[in-house]
Amino acid sequence: MSSDSSISRTAQVATKYFVVWVIAAAGLALASPDTFVPILDYVTPLLGLIMLGMGLTLQPADFRRLVERPVDVGIGAATQWLVMPLAAYALYVLFDLPDAVGVGLILVGAAPGGTASNVMTYLGRGDVAMSVAITTVTTLAAPIVMPAWTLFILGQSIDVTFAEMFTSIVQIVIIPVVVGFGLRYVLDEYAPRAAEIGLDVFPVVSVAAIVAIVAGVVGANVENILTAGALVLLAVVLHNGIGLGVGYGVGHAAGMSEDRKRTNAFEVGLQNSGLAVALATSLFEPAAALIPALFSVWHNVTGPALASYFTWRDSSTAEQSSERSTDQSPAPER
Repeated sequence: MSSDSSISRTAQVATKYFVVWVIAAAGLALASPDTFVPILDYVTPLLGLIMLGMGLTLQPADFRRLVERPVDVGIGAATQWLVMPLAAYALYVLFDLPDAVGVGLILVGAAPGGTASNVMTYLGRGDVAMSVAITTVTTLAAPIVMPAWTLFILGQSIDVTFAEMFTSIVQIVIIPVVVGFGLRYVLDEYAPRAAEIGLDVFPVVSVAAIVAIVAGVVGANVENILTAGALVLLAVVLHNGIGLGVGYGVGHAAGMSEDRKRTNAFEVGLQNSGLAVALATSLFEPAAALIPALFSVWHNVTGPALASYFTWRDSSTAEQSSERSTDQSPAPER
């Protein structure tokens, strides 16, 4: 077996069983928190590495799609920008969450789409080009959207300025994405084989980085997690469910095709919780990272589950269509 095929197979295993690695890491961190807490010192560079990998997946054609399909992309981005922050605020008030925990919920709600949304769109037979376009738009707008929503909702209850959040997001997200995009452009031009290898390697790196971040946050919040209670867990489940459901519903109301409805569901419901974790740990107290960490685990359960449901539904529909065609075919002449 060649080294290239080994890398490709490793990448497939890493991404296919992503949720398994996340849950396993969370379990290990609960059992031995001190082992994983030091990872928190490296959350920012780890997330920057993930964003660099996302940048490597982008090509000029992805940005041209913003012009080719502005309406559906705009609807998807606007739905995420409005629904998730407002849902986070409603849950924060409804469940009367402590400010230290609630800020994490608000950060998740205001976060852009994550790379998980692109992967789940692909696995769920959605419109991948549209998914990448929406993720790109919301990510590039994150330095404005996240501080604006966080400060608007929480106001004077937090001691972080708009400028501080803007600067952090630019450093963690925008710069690595731009560097990754530029690197991909150069590699495509002068070393296309290296670009192909990079696209195989970086999913593994991204998975490892996300798993490490989740383990570090869980390790630092063992007591909070064990005493979080049903309301915190319910807030995470409902927030994610609202995003997935409203995303699909808005797509349906807007008259999108089935593949784009699915894309909208994933883009709205699957947030870049890793970015929320990074901001929570660098700008707020450790408890603020609790909900983003739980969201990281939970949306990596619901995302694959929904993608599997969509593919199962497609298979069932295809089988039914095949059976109807067989039943309606004329009987052979004797």
